[in-house]
Amino acid sequence: MERLTSGCDAAVTRRAHIVAVIAQPEDLTTPRLRGLAGVADALEVRADLVGDPDPHRLRRHFTGPLTYSLRSPRHGGRSAAGPVERRTRLLRAADHYDVVDLEAVDDLVPELLAGIPARQRRVSWHQPEPARPEQSADRGAGVLEGSAELRERFAAMASTPALLYLLVPQSGTQYGSASPLLLTGLGRSDVTAFASGPAGTWTRVLAPWLGAPLAFGRAGAPGADGMPSVGQLLTDYGLPALPPLSALFGIAGHAPGRSLSPRLHNAALRELRLPALYLPFQVDTFPRFWHWANGFGALARLPLRGLTVTAPHKRSAVEVADIVGPQALRCGAANVLWLDAGRWRAATTDTAAVLRILARAGVDPSGRRAAVIGCGSTGQAVALALLQAGARVTLVNRGHARGREASSRLGAPYVPLSRFSPAGHAVLVHATPLAERQPFPVAAIDPDAAVLEMVYRDPPTALMSATRARGLIGIDGWDVLRVEVSEQFQLLTGHPFPGALPLRSLCFSQVECADVHDLTEPGESPPVQSPMQPTSGAAP
Repeated sequence: MERLTSGCDAAVTRRAHIVAVIAQPEDLTTPRLRGLAGVADALEVRADLVGDPDPHRLRRHFTGPLTYSLRSPRHGGRSAAGPVERRTRLLRAADHYDVVDLEAVDDLVPELLAGIPARQRRVSWHQPEPARPEQSADRGAGVLEGSAELRERFAAMASTPALLYLLVPQSGTQYGSASPLLLTGLGRSDVTAFASGPAGTWTRVLAPWLGAPLAFGRAGAPGADGMPSVGQLLTDYGLPALPPLSALFGIAGHAPGRSLSPRLHNAALRELRLPALYLPFQVDTFPRFWHWANGFGALARLPLRGLTVTAPHKRSAVEVADIVGPQALRCGAANVLWLDAGRWRAATTDTAAVLRILARAGVDPSGRRAAVIGCGSTGQAVALALLQAGARVTLVNRGHARGREASSRLGAPYVPLSRFSPAGHAVLVHATPLAERQPFPVAAIDPDAAVLEMVYRDPPTALMSATRARGLIGIDGWDVLRVEVSEQFQLLTGHPFPGALPLRSLCFSQVECADVHDLTEPGESPPVQSPMQPTSGAAP
């Protein structure tokens, strides 16, 4: 196993400037503005979303620089202002704000350039959303070509003197895949570039390490445009500090932005002073992503060293690996990929996690009846672990096709969820995302049975609440999470997960953690109901 060595022994001197973006009326409340004053370097007002607030009131509660942005529909905004009104509002903003955003090319007209001096300008370009995704976005040649074209676009923008320049292509385009490469080797401290959309979140986070002076975060909850919250920038990624970086890890999945993995893995990387960053990669087609990610790592000189993999890509993780662990091979699915002596290894940590957690709770499944509800890759890995421990396992699933396929693969009997009763089972493992209601009747569970579920949330799920109310052994997904993260971190980095880290308090440090998080696959269960630094009074 390759061991990631420390590269952070020296004191960290670089830092990013965090811009808190006001994007909804709630962001303008006094408590929120005062709270931002302690963590953000600057505020940006999205006037197309919240109107024109009183700048004097903003300055009473926030002493840093203020940026005014009136995003037009051509640049992905919602401003309905006509040309005359737009120019009037931009010129008026120049009297009260430190920086005024001017859209290339429409705003770069004599009237606005005469009224807004270069020291107050931020020239920006937001790529319109394409009619259809460009397939070349995943190919290395396309990334190089897109990077070159972005440099040409920037060169045209730079012909207008400004304090800052911002380029935001769409994440599903050639430009989007290339946006981080624009920053590498540019040698400028006034250019920020990243991709918009949920699939571009990782580019927003990585940009400051590649030379961008700014990191943008929503003042409130994360945005649909892929912008994380200010709290996430600080808690999940350790900004504004920019310690040395020589490798990338990440989570590859359908919606990784909701995962707690970046927060926990990055906290461990910082604790051990390892020169790496763990990013959220939203992936639609894993083979294309795999080809692109390795190509990008070489071009950016930030090699990809490992991934945790979530649904629906766990089977693909097995297919791209050079060496596959026996449990992952039998399940046909892996949730971790890591580089070892130049070869990619794949494994599943679900099997080890479930047995360690049961043992910790004093539950020995050997010779006892067990039921695993959910026959996706996670459920199959759990079932395999129980079978290898000597349990008599029954597979339970709502969909017959997946249930029968798992039964054939593992050699265990299958029962449809509609005909399943928990009575008579000593161990019940819930491996579906269902959280709002019980997947099976808790009242029918034997009094000496143990219930383990892979979903983790706060407050507890309906199943865990009912299980504990009956006084039964209930093991929730938080215990699974701790073991899974520890196992995966060890495989990815070659270092043990730091035991001193307060895992649970880290998870609850942001309000968005009240959402449901799980280690399972979607579709396994019945549907749920329901350089911003002021100079001479001006900001970048």
